[in-house]
Amino acid sequence: MDSALSLPDDPLAPEPARGGGALVGYARVSTQGQKLDRQLAALEAAGCAKVFADKKSGRDAERPDLKACLAYLRPGDTLVVPALDRLARSLADLITLVGDLRRAGIGFRSLHEALDTTTPGGRLVFHVFAALAEFIRELIVQGTKEGLDAARAAGKRLGRPPAMTSEQIRHARDLLTRPDNSVASIARLLGVSRSTLYKHVPELSGGRAAKQVGAGR
Repeated sequence: MDSALSLPDDPLAPEPARGGGALVGYARVSTQGQKLDRQLAALEAAGCAKVFADKKSGRDAERPDLKACLAYLRPGDTLVVPALDRLARSLADLITLVGDLRRAGIGFRSLHEALDTTTPGGRLVFHVFAALAEFIRELIVQGTKEGLDAARAAGKRLGRPPAMTSEQIRHARDLLTRPDNSVASIARLLGVSRSTLYKHVPELSGGRAAKQVGAGR
């Protein structure tokens, strides 16, 4: 096998064959109303000596039984799940978890997808998954960069929109020409703070503005 696939930094490099480890199961349902029975039966039929189970959404980072399961596993053991979506929230999350297991000398099996990282075929599939995840990430980065470049070329403003529009600024300046309008009343009328008004209408820093601020308090 190519030595590049066996580097320590490769999260899916083949782990050394250990043997003799336990099969440890992990099951999960998304809501309290769902049943774990079918998943537990599948894991027991696969030979799992111990099974952990959560009743949490896959997007919920607080999955106490998954944390307990990962802490329970020892080198040579194999983590078994009924299906990939029972373990991970996303493809990237799955790759990270399986990579962490491999570095700890722990295998991974998914019953529904018939994947087993202790076999060459299973490792190959996960190499494809990892490559696909990286490809998608690069596409997103490239697409974002091209979109920003196109927006800049078209003269579009990037980033957060200004607190005041050009129309509001013109309206504020028009209102300031009337002596009875205070800075505070103009800010309230335009729906902005006085500090925002000062920032976008620099001429307010003059003496007249100071008088208006005192009158508007």
